[in-house]
Amino acid sequence: MLTFASIRVRRGFATALGLTLALSAGVALDRWLLNAGVPPDATDEFQLMSQAWRAIDHYYVDRSQVRHTAMAYGAINGMAESLGDTGHSVFLTPQQARKADSAVQGKLTGVGIEIRSRDHQTVVVAPIDGSPAQLAGVRAGDVIMEVDGHPITGLSFAQIAGKISGKVGQTVELTVLNPHDGQRREIKIVRAAMKVNNVSWQRVPGTALAHVRIAMFSEGESADLRKALLEIQTQNIKGIILDLRNDPGGVLDEAVGTASQFLKSGNVLWEKDAKGAITPVPVQAGGVAPDIALAVLINGGSASDSEIVAGALRDAHRATLVGETTFGTGTVLTQIQLSDGSSLLLAVQEWLTPDKRSFWHKGIEPDLKVEMAFEVPPLLPIVEHEMTEKQLHAYGDAQLLKAIELLSAQPGAFRKTTNSSAVRKFDSSPENERFECRLQESVGQEKASI
Repeated sequence: MLTFASIRVRRGFATALGLTLALSAGVALDRWLLNAGVPPDATDEFQLMSQAWRAIDHYYVDRSQVRHTAMAYGAINGMAESLGDTGHSVFLTPQQARKADSAVQGKLTGVGIEIRSRDHQTVVVAPIDGSPAQLAGVRAGDVIMEVDGHPITGLSFAQIAGKISGKVGQTVELTVLNPHDGQRREIKIVRAAMKVNNVSWQRVPGTALAHVRIAMFSEGESADLRKALLEIQTQNIKGIILDLRNDPGGVLDEAVGTASQFLKSGNVLWEKDAKGAITPVPVQAGGVAPDIALAVLINGGSASDSEIVAGALRDAHRATLVGETTFGTGTVLTQIQLSDGSSLLLAVQEWLTPDKRSFWHKGIEPDLKVEMAFEVPPLLPIVEHEMTEKQLHAYGDAQLLKAIELLSAQPGAFRKTTNSSAVRKFDSSPENERFECRLQESVGQEKASI
């Protein structure tokens, strides 16, 4: 059985679940509270749990199915789900918790998607750039209906995650529903090990604008962004399109470091605790791009840290947000590790924008609302670097085109260029080179086949 006496709290991580859940750095909880045993105001409720346990343990007829660990996990999972923060505050088995530890380093195994529970449906928040899921055609907003031909209705979030995750090299088949047209698709995905390339950028063809993509806020992302911005400054760039679409988030410190590259002062966010007290998280000094013209792309797959950055830049009147309303994560998750290696991911603080606006379950609204056709994936710098200006416009990324139009009003934004330079990225391992080549080929195929 699990004992609360051995609970320990871990700070600051992102999680994978073999898919990925977007999380950010947590806060320490009081040790005495975790070791206090049965709360005095909940004795009757704990007694009920004990009665149910004993009844099952002594009387259930199929003795092979009486498994104490499964009973304990089921009870803990039920407590987490009762909070109504389903898919965010969740229970992780030891296996899922181990996978969670790797995502903070940008190393994922599985299919490479973030899922959340919304309106009693399991929704794909976003596929990770270069992941098997993205290469196979999974889209942000897809509703997962079946896994390997079996309906997931009635399963807990942890059970669904467990069915989708698995060993590297194995295939899983997802049946997904397009919420816009009601069409179902069967998608086969081969699970793989992934190294997330946090930051990439490319000069927009025919302009003096840079398209900067942040795929995920894993450890080191803000340092990668800083390197990219310093390089951009040497290229006579007049404006930046910061692309946070389908970015599920990551580590809170990376979001603070990212927003701070574009701000001179003020706060990046406020943190509100369970007692209602709010604490500012200030801008870090030394940002390298506080004055360059800036537009930010967001959509329904922008969650967690993406929302923090978007909210900070909007409230500071530093950037125009273009796209669609973000997902609405809005809380600090803390990993509370239990005695057997399982964990509770618990929302212990709420994020507020610098103007103290909540976006939990609401999302961040864009300044310019631009919807994308569901079948058109956002254009990425790794594809864009081989395009001409004409091909860029023909692709149909309406949000990117609106941002180009917006920033092109700035003096000097257009500057005819050749398109021979390779995409800039800051993780040039051979594995990522191969992933990016495959992604470029896949995006073209997906667009042609839909």
